[in-house]
Amino acid sequence: MTDRPLDRDAGTSPMITWVVGAHGLLGSSLVRCLTAHGGDVFTVHTPWSDPASAGQVLRRAAGELIGRAAAGGLRWRFVWCAGAGVTGTSADALLQEVAQLQVILDTLADEIDARGVDAATGAAFVASSAGGVYAGSESPPFTETHPVAPRSDYGRAKLAAEECARGFADRTGVPTVVGRITNLYGPGQNLAKPQGLISHLALAHLNRTAITMWAPLDTIRDYLFVEDCADMVRAALDGAAGAVGIAGNPVVKIFGSQQATTIGALIGEFRRVFKRSPRVVLGSADAAKGQASDLRVRSIVWIELDARPMTSLPAGVAATAEDLLRSVQHAD
Repeated sequence: MTDRPLDRDAGTSPMITWVVGAHGLLGSSLVRCLTAHGGDVFTVHTPWSDPASAGQVLRRAAGELIGRAAAGGLRWRFVWCAGAGVTGTSADALLQEVAQLQVILDTLADEIDARGVDAATGAAFVASSAGGVYAGSESPPFTETHPVAPRSDYGRAKLAAEECARGFADRTGVPTVVGRITNLYGPGQNLAKPQGLISHLALAHLNRTAITMWAPLDTIRDYLFVEDCADMVRAALDGAAGAVGIAGNPVVKIFGSQQATTIGALIGEFRRVFKRSPRVVLGSADAAKGQASDLRVRSIVWIELDARPMTSLPAGVAATAEDLLRSVQHAD
């Protein structure tokens, strides 16, 4: 880990980026962000339900990334923001996701060796979860130097993914960033997954239905609007590519709004934005046992990334609800 400042002049050379998980909440927003900044971004359709076939697709894509970079003299970036797992997902399914990440990183390392590619021309980003790795940690707000203490298979899988990133950086010397992301929300959230409280509250508001709250109302979270996160990841990749001395030693960075919000306060924001209170039913679930009551964070690494203007919670809530309304109207 490092707290060296970012090199603002990095990333001016022609560059190609491969985003894995491009159809997810963060991945889709990141593709739009990178494309808007003139980047050459490519994605591949991956049959995740078939691990053997998925591995083949991912190996070919990793070879394509390094091959195109080597042939064109391009800088390159690899971004991992895939994963359908949540707290409560089985350990086997979570470890399968980590295994696919390892397949990619091993193939990238092999291709770099085989083609004699300069590690300094690349950069890698691996998304992790602040909530997962700090779930059992003590004395918030949590910084990058706090001891991690996962309380679920989900959190342990995120730490395993971080170790994959660390091993890749050690083997190749490619500048690598691990992003411990807080509660991400915004347009495009997958409502089939049991996560994304803001999106589920917005949907309940639109449908005028009740939502069951599985955590106490004084539970504290850090909510980060997805477009803000995507722009932070873009800047982190640019910074990693231009930073001196981080090769072989991944940067671990918390990505969050650094604004603590209780679930009760979040419900209050919905009341202010929509002029009526959402219907909430309090309940309990085994999945909530793996989550902390207080997940305040305070990043002390690359704090320049945190100085940018952030989307306010009311604005983010409204944007999320508007996107859901368009989706419902389109479906009709």
